[in-house]
Amino acid sequence: MTVRHDAKSSDAGYSMIELALVLTIVGTLCALATPSFLTYYQASRLRVGAEEVAAFVNQGRQLGIRQNVANPGLCVHVTSTALQYQLGSCTATTICDATLVPPCIWVGPGTDASGNIKIPQGLTLTTNANTDPVFNYLGAANSGGTIAVTNTQTSKVIHVTVAVSGRVSVGP
Repeated sequence: MTVRHDAKSSDAGYSMIELALVLTIVGTLCALATPSFLTYYQASRLRVGAEEVAAFVNQGRQLGIRQNVANPGLCVHVTSTALQYQLGSCTATTICDATLVPPCIWVGPGTDASGNIKIPQGLTLTTNANTDPVFNYLGAANSGGTIAVTNTQTSKVIHVTVAVSGRVSVGP
């Protein structure tokens, strides 16, 4: 049995009109999806940044427990672009030496030489009433507080809340 092909080899494939139609449909779908994707990206970046700040605050709480820091405890000093762990005072200016005698700024994994822990670029931090969270040797906070994490591009805010019990949570 023989099969005959009468079609010429130049008739195979897609025409230019079909390709242009497919590209137009794909381009339209991409143009419609881009704003939604950018909104999602910005919101998730803010959420991840707030969760990272909450993790840093929790790390400060754990450091206060581990170092058994007496009054006032371990202060998580908040600036607009970084956090700093200060042992024994919220106004420490010297870097801790090997003995960790307070008041001093703790330097360790995750910090630069000045003890700063940088937050992701494009985010800023503010505290309510400019009060930094301070944790005692039991892990409780001396007073509750809120750290506002703001996306500098969209001005949207997510709050990191520190309860008096020492619990750190992320919420709107």
